[in-house]
Amino acid sequence: MSNLNEPSFRESVDLMFSRAVALMDLPPGLEEKIRVCNATYTVRFGVRLRGEIQTFTGYRSVHSEHMEPVKGGIRFSLGVNQDEVEALAALMTYKCALVEAPFGGSKGGLCIDPRQYEEHEMERITRRFAYELAKRDLIHPSQNVPAPDMGTGEREMAWIADQYARMNTTDINARACVTGKPLNAGGIAGRVEATGRGVQYALQEFFRDQRDMEQAGMTGTLDGKRVIVQGLGNVGYHAAKFLSEEDGAKVIGIIEYDGGLYDANGLDVEAVRQWIGQHGGVKGYPDATYSEDGSPLLEAECDILVPAALEGVINLSNAARVQAPLIIEAANGPVTAGADEILRKKGAVIIPDMYANAGGVTVSYFEWVKNLSHIRFGRMQRRQEEARHQLVIDELEQLQNVMEGQWKMSPDFKQKYLRGAGELELVRSGLDDTMRVAYQSMRDVWHSRDDVTDLRTAAYLVSIGKVASSYRAKGL
Repeated sequence: MSNLNEPSFRESVDLMFSRAVALMDLPPGLEEKIRVCNATYTVRFGVRLRGEIQTFTGYRSVHSEHMEPVKGGIRFSLGVNQDEVEALAALMTYKCALVEAPFGGSKGGLCIDPRQYEEHEMERITRRFAYELAKRDLIHPSQNVPAPDMGTGEREMAWIADQYARMNTTDINARACVTGKPLNAGGIAGRVEATGRGVQYALQEFFRDQRDMEQAGMTGTLDGKRVIVQGLGNVGYHAAKFLSEEDGAKVIGIIEYDGGLYDANGLDVEAVRQWIGQHGGVKGYPDATYSEDGSPLLEAECDILVPAALEGVINLSNAARVQAPLIIEAANGPVTAGADEILRKKGAVIIPDMYANAGGVTVSYFEWVKNLSHIRFGRMQRRQEEARHQLVIDELEQLQNVMEGQWKMSPDFKQKYLRGAGELELVRSGLDDTMRVAYQSMRDVWHSRDDVTDLRTAAYLVSIGKVASSYRAKGL
């Protein structure tokens, strides 16, 4: 961060919270109760590696227990610190409230660079961290349910779930202690793609409303829109893939930690992803213009900017030069509070992180429900649905025979209509519905109140309102 006046990530969240609360009529005590983090646990534990004991520092912060369990990812990164974890836990509270997932907010982190360790070492470290948290009920199906975040994925979640199960041998709901697990370890179809898929659904909903597009000075649909994605990790990759393959958007720029790629005609997201997998970065990718410093691409001309990696990438030092009329925060906190103000004054529309990347926690909720119900979605009803559809097809086929030559079913109607929804289709349906309803609740506040000029304030108003209602209902 080049500017000394830049608020930290935590201060940014606090500033945005204050801006929203100023427009609400909350009793002062309740405002403070919602603002503060309930508890943060710091753990320092040793693991014997490479012939010596190495000490690691980890955190688990619980922001709000207005609903339990509390939910939030665990990140493995050298940048992890208490302030960041507490800010992310607060965001989780608002995010869950906004999309109506029945959880409080939590977040965890381990200060470590996963790239420095081999798989068997990472497993020992992760299991030890899980043990430290689980024995204090900071991993527990009904109290605290982690998920993957930066630097963690299915593999780590499987280790954590197994560690919890070893410690709680008679807990029938042990698998629900963490989400984002692999499919064969109690996971759910569509979880890995969920956050990126949510970004796609969010943009689709934005383009359904004329007023929203006018605010950003845009017309038409997602088709042909120029997109720049910063960070091709899990979230950025899936968002870019779906937007380009399914909605006809053109991904003209991809920014990674080792440089940026640009092609005005659109990049092949899948090919770039494969290249990164093989070479560890975008450097040397043949079918695009490569620049060693990718950050200027944040300021390149495009229609939609998708920051999908770190917090604070759009800050006071570069916000004035960002040209995108529409920014969707696929990462947590990629736009600082100062930059947010500059961009709003320029007339850019920002779809806020609290909403934009809630696809992850939404599908995590579905996974948790699946684990508690001990049955996969669609198992009971799928074939019955198909059988009922078959009745309609049979009737139509009779009609087709009678109407010989004058009328017949469209070519792929039969197989499309006959296919009953399995788990993946149901998960996508639930995610699409969640993202639409949540967006509409923000949009209504945004367009109906003169004192609300942006979607972020609208998102905070909706979510803080829901948290406040929960507390009131509890009789606090």
